[in-house]
Amino acid sequence: MKKVTFIGNGNMALSIAKGLQNEYAIEVVGRDIQKLQNFENSLNVTISKALIDNFDITDKTVILCVKPANVEEIATKLKGEAKVLYSVLAGTTLKKLTSSIPSKAYVRAMPNLAASVGASMTTLTGDIAYKEEALALFSAIGKAHWLGSEKEIDIATALAGSGPAYLALMAEALADGAVKEGLKRDDAMEIMRGLFKGFGELIQNEHPALLKDGVMSPGGTTAAGYAALEEKGVRGACMDAIEAAYKKAKELS
Repeated sequence: MKKVTFIGNGNMALSIAKGLQNEYAIEVVGRDIQKLQNFENSLNVTISKALIDNFDITDKTVILCVKPANVEEIATKLKGEAKVLYSVLAGTTLKKLTSSIPSKAYVRAMPNLAASVGASMTTLTGDIAYKEEALALFSAIGKAHWLGSEKEIDIATALAGSGPAYLALMAEALADGAVKEGLKRDDAMEIMRGLFKGFGELIQNEHPALLKDGVMSPGGTTAAGYAALEEKGVRGACMDAIEAAYKKAKELS
């Protein structure tokens, strides 16, 4: 069984490890032995655990899951040269990774919150020789898609990485609208969740515009609601959100 080594033991590392644990031997490295034990307990399988000080990454497949601001500090605690370094750090460039942590190859990965339920949309870029391995690795936590440049992964970070927060805002607002009109809160939340689950399936095989046209009958309820959304500039606000998040990703890098 292939082994993957997680540098960092936070929520994203745990989410990815849960997706990989049936196909890979898991090793986790961190600062606190109790937190490493908690990580193992959450997986319900036996894993390798090690403290980070003077940890040897030679020829290991490493998934870097620390805070972006801590990369340089973490680098001083490691020794050796990894086989491949996968980084899930937002805005941390391949150049930054290359100058900080020795490895024969580097791949940037951007999972999202849905990794915790095995439904992440993960975007990837880096050493093309590891494209297939990277896609196989991160497909264990949902969908994975390879991009041709770091500019594209920064844009994708704004869409897929930050997207769950935007959709959460819309979900809450739609449920609030139903409550405003007189629906009980519990009923509104249950209906909203069913809406998003069904839409998630539909959007896999249909263009959004066609889905919209299929629901919007002339002079009907959907047309009235859709007109209200356009009047309030929801489309433009969504596009502005992607632009703002992309600019922030560039600043971080």
